[in-house]
Amino acid sequence: MKVSAVFKFRSPEIRALHLTWIAFFITFYVWFNMAPLASSMLKSVDWLTTDDLKLFAICNVALTIPARIIVGMALDRFGPRRVFSVLMVTMALPALAFAFGNSMTQLLVARLVLSSIGASFVVGIHMTALWFKPKDIGFAEGFYAGWGNFGSAVAAMSLPTIALSMYGGPDGWRWAIAQSAIVMAAYGVYYWFAITDGPDAQAHRKPRKSAAMEVSSWGDMIKLIIWTVPLVGVLAILVWRIQYMGYLSVTGAVVAYLVIVAIVIYQIVQILRVNLPILRKGVPEDDKYSFNSVAALNSTYFANFGAELAVVSMLPMFFEETWGLNAATAGLIAASFAFVNLVARPMGGMVSDRMGNRRFVMLCYMFGISVGFLLMAMLNSSWPLILAIAVTIGTSIFVQGAEGATFGIIPSIKRRITGQISGMAGAYGNVGAVVYLTIFTFVTPSQFFYIIATGAFISWLICLVWLKEPEGAFDDEYYVSSVDRDIEEQALQSAKR
Repeated sequence: MKVSAVFKFRSPEIRALHLTWIAFFITFYVWFNMAPLASSMLKSVDWLTTDDLKLFAICNVALTIPARIIVGMALDRFGPRRVFSVLMVTMALPALAFAFGNSMTQLLVARLVLSSIGASFVVGIHMTALWFKPKDIGFAEGFYAGWGNFGSAVAAMSLPTIALSMYGGPDGWRWAIAQSAIVMAAYGVYYWFAITDGPDAQAHRKPRKSAAMEVSSWGDMIKLIIWTVPLVGVLAILVWRIQYMGYLSVTGAVVAYLVIVAIVIYQIVQILRVNLPILRKGVPEDDKYSFNSVAALNSTYFANFGAELAVVSMLPMFFEETWGLNAATAGLIAASFAFVNLVARPMGGMVSDRMGNRRFVMLCYMFGISVGFLLMAMLNSSWPLILAIAVTIGTSIFVQGAEGATFGIIPSIKRRITGQISGMAGAYGNVGAVVYLTIFTFVTPSQFFYIIATGAFISWLICLVWLKEPEGAFDDEYYVSSVDRDIEEQALQSAKR
């Protein structure tokens, strides 16, 4: 697929691509509408502190973790059109609640619920996979994610200006956030009527059961359970942090911990209910896949997207405090980290398409991330600002490219459960963000960058050992197994009854 293809607006798949990245763009704009307005919030709300905003930053990614798993299951059952539309409309409500919140509790809860909007990413990934062929999926997914992710950069660049210039006054930040929520809800309604789930009814293949991911061996089931525990278990970090800061009683924390344990147990039970009958019956050879590749991609998204979410949340204030800039200038410069999404993420997908070896591309990008963050760890006020910006942009190129390369692989691992694999890998990006942002509350920015550089290198090692080049990753059509054909035949027979 050539770059020029994205201008062929009459092509159904290109039209679907543009409709979907715009939806993703709007959701990311709303998701990251707090960070660039942090200084304005502190000035207008005298009961807020910097520590409160750090807690909000953790809350801003927390529920995205279980939301991505739930959305991944919903995708495989209901299709991305319905899921995306409903998500945009419903998430406008907590965004409005945050905009006009007048207490710490309201802001905290609203931000926590709004964090579910981060699950929008996997919806568009699945929609794009339904419209494009395996040989073109890397660039298509990269273009979708790159331009959609740009929403966070536009939020950083535009929201301070909108708040100060368009609305003004101490409540300008509130109206700027509310405006973004209303636009998102309106587009959610439009998206419902503007697109379909793929070019034909056969594009969307449903799994046998959507309650949990299907695996191919007993060992893979154990690995799935192990990798599932942190997806909800990591929320214990958030509970601990909220209690530590005095916003939750010991009793409330214990109740929250018990709920987390109950959810983890429920997920394990669902994994057993789905997979025990399948494994006892035996999985046909042509339907098997390696869960090690899923685990490896979980680690890459932890290390690249998790780092991006954490860095985007702290970078505006880092530039503001380190180089003594005003909020608008710092936000504009910090936006450079997300700005390169426009080019770097599609490039990551395109390189994955063109190189003929998606695993090799993944390894190169993850190694580049570790080097980039090592350089960012060395940044301080003695560095020329222009050089600091250059290092930031260079690091971001590898981060965004790695994200594009990750989702260039996922659709080819197991077509039938693409939504669930995307949901799990995407959720690990938010696990990474929660872990990194929590660590950030205890370390300096320099130490923080060293830590995320180490995370990227560990992921590189995991990919080196576990990640396999997916079969048929450059074919004209996705592989259809005997089980896929049986499921399709059963669905047709049920429809005739």
